[in-house]
Amino acid sequence: MATTVLVSAFPPFNTLTVSVPSDTSLIDLYDLLTERYPQLPSNDSNNLDLVLSPHSGPIPPADTRLYSLLGNGRESLVSLRLIPRVRGGKGGFGSQLRAAGGRMSSQKTSNNDSCRDLSGRRLSTIKEAKKLAEYIESEPARKKAQQEAQRAKLEALEKKLGMNKDGSGGSTDPLAGKKHRLEDTEYLEQTKDLVDNVKSAVSVGTLSSLLIQSYIELTKRHSYVEEKEESENDTQSSNGGD
Repeated sequence: MATTVLVSAFPPFNTLTVSVPSDTSLIDLYDLLTERYPQLPSNDSNNLDLVLSPHSGPIPPADTRLYSLLGNGRESLVSLRLIPRVRGGKGGFGSQLRAAGGRMSSQKTSNNDSCRDLSGRRLSTIKEAKKLAEYIESEPARKKAQQEAQRAKLEALEKKLGMNKDGSGGSTDPLAGKKHRLEDTEYLEQTKDLVDNVKSAVSVGTLSSLLIQSYIELTKRHSYVEEKEESENDTQSSNGGD
């Protein structure tokens, strides 16, 4: 029984249609192709650079018969394709994939704040709302801790000054909790002189600025009056000439 074989090749080879017996093997069919296309490699079943295979499925062995490739007994057309064989490399491709996967997994981020939930709100907004609620909830405890810190600071200060809680002095130190009078008259006189000198300097500076400002205003006014008189004289002289 004859079977029609349609072989799809690649450029520069054209598609070829041949009619061969059904028990013809793929390696024998390749011999027919080499007769039509002398440029094809020679027939060597152990080292073929080109193989014949169906358009889908795995590549069959070279001794496969054509009738085994028919869909059912009624069909007599087999469509094959001529494809180059891809030689295997030295290996190591799996380790490269694992290394690339490790790098990709290390670059994963857990920052999903820009994502939205089912209601359309951003996760960052929800997190901020939770933080604000926790802050408001912890407000009494925070105020209590602040008041306790202030109370402890005040107690330490009272203890340093020798005062009891009722305000009376409870320390054995006779100078603790008492006011002291400064008896250095020379220091007091120097302080008073310094204050008086500062006040005098400020007064003199203020008076000088006022005098300068008054002088500037008077100068401007005098210049304005002179310009006005000169303009009036020019007007009168021009009228007399007419």
